[in-house]
Amino acid sequence: MSLVLHGYHYSVYNRIARLALAEKGVAYDRVEVNPFADTPPSYLALHPFGRVPTLVHDGFVLYETGAITRYVDRSFAGPTLQPAAPRALARMDQSIGVIDSYGYWPMVRQVFSHRVFRTAAGRPVDEAEIAKGVAGSAKVLAALEALASEPFLTGPDLTLADLHVGAMIAYFTLAPEGAASVNKHPRLAAWWAKVRQRASFTATDPGLPPSDHGPDRVTNA
Repeated sequence: MSLVLHGYHYSVYNRIARLALAEKGVAYDRVEVNPFADTPPSYLALHPFGRVPTLVHDGFVLYETGAITRYVDRSFAGPTLQPAAPRALARMDQSIGVIDSYGYWPMVRQVFSHRVFRTAAGRPVDEAEIAKGVAGSAKVLAALEALASEPFLTGPDLTLADLHVGAMIAYFTLAPEGAASVNKHPRLAAWWAKVRQRASFTATDPGLPPSDHGPDRVTNA
């Protein structure tokens, strides 16, 4: 079997795909693709929009993170990452939709990128952007708190929602403002304390990039 994940090491969405593969216990090869550099024609042949990640499984090419994670869950042995019950499955899809549509920009692009990346790179921090991100993330966290079940977001078993939301929260809580915001929500705080200790999160932790990677390079790629 040939299984290759093309992605950018520091991309939130690349990590989501890696988390799904890790939870399923699937071995794969990785090809680093920086969507912010000159994208090679060979990669554009796989992904016409030039974003990451892209999965290639025995010649089958698949892009879009949600499609990749669902395909991985359906195609490989291991724990099921999608609930069977229609309402739990709907909550999974809803939680993923909320974090994608409303959480990514304030949590990752504003709070994390400006507070963590710019600080690490020795670049000026835009406090106004951080304040906007904290304010924008408040409604997202409140919505997720209201939707969350226990011990995982959709109930007793870990699902793709935990991986998708968890990858965002991982970056967000590296900023003190992000950690404080999450801690205001008891269910989310308890959930994150549990999920962050999973082997899949440890194995896929991208760390912080060297200073020549600008903060704006962690995007919805």
